[in-house]
Amino acid sequence: MKFGKNLSLFTMLALAFLFLCGAEGPSEERDDLIGQPAQEWQVREWMNSNPLQLKDLRGKIVLVRFWTAPHCPFCAASASALNEFYEKYHDQGLEVIGFYHHKLPAPLEPKAVQRYAEEFGFKFPVAIDYDWKTLKNWWLDADDRRWTSISFLIDKNGMIRHIHSGGQYVKGDSEYAQMDSKVQELLREEV
Repeated sequence: MKFGKNLSLFTMLALAFLFLCGAEGPSEERDDLIGQPAQEWQVREWMNSNPLQLKDLRGKIVLVRFWTAPHCPFCAASASALNEFYEKYHDQGLEVIGFYHHKLPAPLEPKAVQRYAEEFGFKFPVAIDYDWKTLKNWWLDADDRRWTSISFLIDKNGMIRHIHSGGQYVKGDSEYAQMDSKVQELLREEV
């Protein structure tokens, strides 16, 4: 009987972890979104930056990463890659923007988001996506997608050119190399 209770508790904890991090594995890159214009985001609170609008970033490459903390291991693992891309390519025309989407049952506190961003070492703009408006418009409403720790790479004309559809990318792995290669490719393109 004790084994059954422990197994049940383990199952509940595993399901809670999957819910918090994204219930399913990464889906393949969606061709229907590639080449489409990125929608304007709907956020009102920014950190490390004045408010930004996507239309004002035309002429730059924009790497948008949806993240949450402190419980998402994929977000934590990818944080150093985001910092590296920002440091390496910002002066060449890459803008990295982190969109925090709250998953904890406790109320969202902007000071906590600022603390998470500082712990991750983010120096690039961070937006708080209250009610997941931008995440839903860009990703979740379009299909039965589950991962929320995703990245979009937007070209100088505001078109979606690459989607990392969930999980992490870490220096040394193929996902990181692919993102790095795509950033370099888009930086070389003319407007």
